[in-house]
Amino acid sequence: MYTRQNQKNLTSAQKKRFVAALLELKRNGTYDQFVRTHDRWFVPDRERRLRVGHMSPSFFPWHRRYLLDFEKKLRELDPGLAIPYWDWTADRSPASSLWAEDFMGGTGRASDRQVTTGPFAHAKGNWPITVGITEGRFLTRNLGRPQNPITLPTAAELQWAIDDPVYDTDPWDSTASEGGFRNKLEGWAAPRSERWRNHNKVHQWVGGHMTGGTAPNDPVFWLHHAFVDLVWDRWQKKHPRSGYLPAAPLERYDLQYGRVIALNEPMPPWNVPPSELLGHQGIYRYET
Repeated sequence: MYTRQNQKNLTSAQKKRFVAALLELKRNGTYDQFVRTHDRWFVPDRERRLRVGHMSPSFFPWHRRYLLDFEKKLRELDPGLAIPYWDWTADRSPASSLWAEDFMGGTGRASDRQVTTGPFAHAKGNWPITVGITEGRFLTRNLGRPQNPITLPTAAELQWAIDDPVYDTDPWDSTASEGGFRNKLEGWAAPRSERWRNHNKVHQWVGGHMTGGTAPNDPVFWLHHAFVDLVWDRWQKKHPRSGYLPAAPLERYDLQYGRVIALNEPMPPWNVPPSELLGHQGIYRYET
């Protein structure tokens, strides 16, 4: 069993090893395969087809398996590696060590949002963007969105999601407003004064490539989702009698039939059900 650490506790040597593995996965083509997978299964709920990665109950187990697959590739290169996590309720500034020259690099320049610092800067030649919705070949960010400022989620906003004892609710999409931990943490359910919360708000705060289906183009994606995975752990510990919903497949007359994954239904692209990903004991642990 290995340990996922808080990124703020990584040594310079650990950061260097993690970055080196990311660059090698990018160089050998593996990294961009993961970007394509995420983009393929990023299905908005306005589309009348299966939603498995986002805006649906399988958001947590789907991303857990997705991160495990990526982590396996990292560990094949360096068995001492694990995906670090970024606690965005604590490290809330573009001045955080997360964005330092030796790790993720900083924000994009004002003219075109191009990241020009750190190991993933286009000028370094090691991080061409090949999977995306724009023509640009460079990584983009806009930390904090200075022209229309946004803040990272607070501990209180995160707790608001964790405190909900119900995993998810009908209609099992981004409009599920009667409650539900999944939609509150994913961030579509928000008070009327806000557009996003929690997970979604972090994507918007980083900006650039992090705001769409090809978000894994930005390596900080993995650190963000490792924390989301940890938060799912926290919710399970707080509500031990609450389980994944829907537990049973939806009826054929349900408008969400064929669009939502129930507890024991297979999730593409792995053909593995959420029930097999409700815990990670024996695989990895979190250093908290």
